Amino acid sequence: MADRVALVTGASRGLGRDIALRLGRDGFATVLNYREQAKAADEVARTIAADGGRAIAVRADVAEPAGAQALFDAAERVFGGVDVLVNNAGLSILAPLAEMDDLVFDQHFAVNVRGVFNMLKRAATRLRPGGRVVNLSSTAVAGNRSGYGAYVASKAAVEALTRTFANELRGRSITVNAVAPGLVGAGMFLATRSAEQLAAMAQISPLERLADPAEIAGVVAFLVGSDGGWVNGQILRANGGAA
Repeated sequence: MADRVALVTGASRGLGRDIALRLGRDGFATVLNYREQAKAADEVARTIAADGGRAIAVRADVAEPAGAQALFDAAERVFGGVDVLVNNAGLSILAPLAEMDDLVFDQHFAVNVRGVFNMLKRAATRLRPGGRVVNLSSTAVAGNRSGYGAYVASKAAVEALTRTFANELRGRSITVNAVAPGLVGAGMFLATRSAEQLAAMAQISPLERLADPAEIAGVVAFLVGSDGGWVNGQILRANGGAA
């Protein structure tokens, strides 16, 4: 993968950070997108460089067309092009639909759906032949849990875009898939829940634990690596068997 370039949105923290670090270790030159966390994004880039890899951090709001354009421009200027796009940037604010603020509902679709759309639109013409696209969805799409309405609706749209885009890139040897994680023990998910809540959530999966973010990064690495070339147009639910 030494000559291949990966662009990861929302790569400064959380799952995006783990995905970027894994792809950096796998040899991809990596473009790390962030919107606000410049210090954290620079730290990820330094970590990749310390391991012998190449990475740059680029500030851009993927919800804006100009932001998506800027990311591809930076990747082409520094590394010569883009082979892998991982659409990880996302928003999740939970509330029952009757209590959700209208602007918060709109924010879910601006970031989770329009952000993915903006990146896919540019990828259609700027991703190199033989490339890979991985969109991040969520196992919550199949759960119908109270409070998840806006988030689930936005991720269901991402899954629809994934399947459609896989067909639209016919003839270019580009695969398009989505990874739909279950509960992942990382970041704000851990910080905003009590030990009792975490213990109960760990029992949802038959494996009786939360996912390590590195495990989800490994699924993404499989899809963009040499062994993932025959997987296309799929939603891979990496959830430990949870419904």
